[in-house]
Formats: sequence, structure tokens, C-alpha cells
Amino acid sequence: MALTAENLVDVPGLASRWVRLANGARAHYMTAGTSGPAVILLHGGLPGSSGLAGWRFMAPYLGENGFRVYCPDMPGFGLSDTREEYWPDGMESFVDFIDQFATALCLDEFHLAGNSMGCMNTVNYTVAHPDKVTSFILIAGDVGDVVPEHLTPPAGEFRLTAYDGTREGMRTMMEAIIHRGEAISEDLIDMRYLSARDRMDAHAKFWPTLLQYRRITDWTDENRAARLVTKGRLDRLSTPGLYLYGRQDILTPVEWGYVQEDHLPNVQFFYPDECGHQGQTDRPDLFNPVFLEFFRDGKVSGDLADAAGVSDRRPELPLIDRSLVSA
Repeated sequence: MALTAENLVDVPGLASRWVRLANGARAHYMTAGTSGPAVILLHGGLPGSSGLAGWRFMAPYLGENGFRVYCPDMPGFGLSDTREEYWPDGMESFVDFIDQFATALCLDEFHLAGNSMGCMNTVNYTVAHPDKVTSFILIAGDVGDVVPEHLTPPAGEFRLTAYDGTREGMRTMMEAIIHRGEAISEDLIDMRYLSARDRMDAHAKFWPTLLQYRRITDWTDENRAARLVTKGRLDRLSTPGLYLYGRQDILTPVEWGYVQEDHLPNVQFFYPDECGHQGQTDRPDLFNPVFLEFFRDGKVSGDLADAAGVSDRRPELPLIDRSLVSA
């Protein structure tokens, strides 16, 4: 299949849309569903990432099952505005973007989820605007300084994400984050390559702050650092939250999920099998119904929780309902 006129993979059930933000930027997003509660899904942070690339299996499913789903292209990604004044300055820029995006679409309250960098952005937005987030789901990312700085991620294969700017380099990078090889199509590679080609400088501008996310105490700009503090914030939230961390993640191995679980007593963890860094792409058979049940019911049924690898490292939270059976 060829790409669309906007150089996008054509996915049934997903529509390409644009909106002008209050700061003047043109924001691109994919959307599914026409009624019901709103859901915003946030993509990862490697070159070529986008709302479509990250959520093409999830968004149509939620749209078909009673939700209005929005998958924005973050600044520096997808079809985001390429003008330099709209490049992200750092991780805190994404909090402002999400808020302007939600405001432009008149979304006063919504469910929020993100994968990898999107996980971090979900965390940062939720602690900044807990009144707007009905519930959240995290996938294979980081949670900032709520984890003590002396605890560091186990050695993974993050070197495999070094992108050389070529189409074949894009394939290699995607093979590192997606465990299910058949999910990497030629059209997907083309779409991500073309997007990354036009936004490499924008991506490079914010990337150092993503790598420094857990060590914000080392930043010289205390005002910027204060915006991203999670200690004493994320761990105190009453907003219901889930966290799914793939057992076959080769970038930041599953042991890093265990460490984060030890510091987030109010978040229910899952460790799905046959699942890498981009779990929603690897296991839509599990991730889609987990998202649906949690966003719809506020709970996950017991049999689905077991299939999705609910954590046995500590007692289950009330977010797991053993009296329910998945549809």
C-alpha cells in the first residue's frame, strides 16, 4: 500500500486532523470514534515517532468501543509544525503542548496514556494537571525522580536506537523497539523515515533533557527542573493508574519495571509476555482490552489481568476485580 498524500499509513477507522493551538502552532493528530469519553494517547520519543505510528492498533479499537480517541504528534515528531519557534525546548515543553492541545479541542477531562517518552509525558502532565486526568496508563518508560537517583536502569540495548538518518537505519531502530516483526511494514518505515528526515534538528534540541529526566537535580535551571519533579507527587496521586511493562523489552529490561513498581504503591503493574518496548504494537490482543476495560469500568477483570501478566510481586490493588469476567 502507498502512503496517503500526507505521507501517512492509511489505517481504517483513523482520520487525520489538524488544529491551531493558542501559541500559533499547527498541531496534527489522528482521531477515532465520534462519541463517548475522551482518550489522549501519547507516542514515544525516537525519531519518526507519531500518534499514528504508536497507536494504529489501539486507537481504532477504542473508537469502535465507545471512546473519542486523540493521538497527537508531539512537537518534533510526526507531522508537527517544523517552524523553529515551535520546536520543543525540553521535556517540560510537552506538558504545555498537551494542555494547549486539549484546550483547543475543548477536552476538559480525559483518560491519558503513553508509551516510552509518552509514558514520561503522561506522568508529567498528570502530576501537573491531576484535575483533568480521569485515569492513566503507562507503558515501558520512566517515572522521574520518584525513583531514587542511586537506582539506575539495568544495562539494555539502547545503543540499537542510535539512528543514522537512513531508511535502513529506521528499520533497524524499529526492530529494536517492536518485538513482533510482522508489525513492521515497509509503509511504516517510509512514513517514519520521511517524518524524521524533516525534524532531526527539532528532535536533537529536546533529546538531552529526555536522557537527563531522572537526574533533574543536576540541572542548572532550577525552575525548569521543578516542573518535572515527581517525588512526593506521582506517588501521592489518587488518580487511578496502570503500568504495563513487556518482559522482552531489550532497551530498558523488565527489571526496571520492578524498580518502578517498588516506588509506586498506588499504580497496578502488569508484565505481559511476548512483548517488547512498544507493547501496544506487540500485543494488541492484550493491551486493547485492558485499556478498554480500565477506561470504561475503572477496573480490569481477573482473567484478563492474568492473561496480561498482572504483577505477583505485591498484593493486587482494587483496580483488579476478580468477580468480573472479560467479555
